[in-house]
Amino acid sequence: MASRKLTKAELIDRIHEKLDLNRFDVHQIIDEVFLQFKEGLANDRVIELRGFGTFEIKTRKGREKARNPKTGESVSVATHGVAVFRPGKELKDISWNLRK
Repeated sequence: MASRKLTKAELIDRIHEKLDLNRFDVHQIIDEVFLQFKEGLANDRVIELRGFGTFEIKTRKGREKARNPKTGESVSVATHGVAVFRPGKELKDISWNLRK
């Protein structure tokens, strides 16, 4: 299924073709959008894209007895933040029947 990836380079090409913008400018815009997402999440802001979904940082509680899956060794894990994505209704509707 790896061949079904949509890469950043392919996004740049598609936007370049569709909007007839310079590839360099499209690349800069995409990089800036990603940077704004990262900065927003780093500042504990929720990023809501109507019709697409929501990105936010959730707190995952730490545990005294966790297990390293590679070694089987018992380790403790501190409370930490995790980036999560919740799809919006339109994205849920699109994906509902894709894996039947």
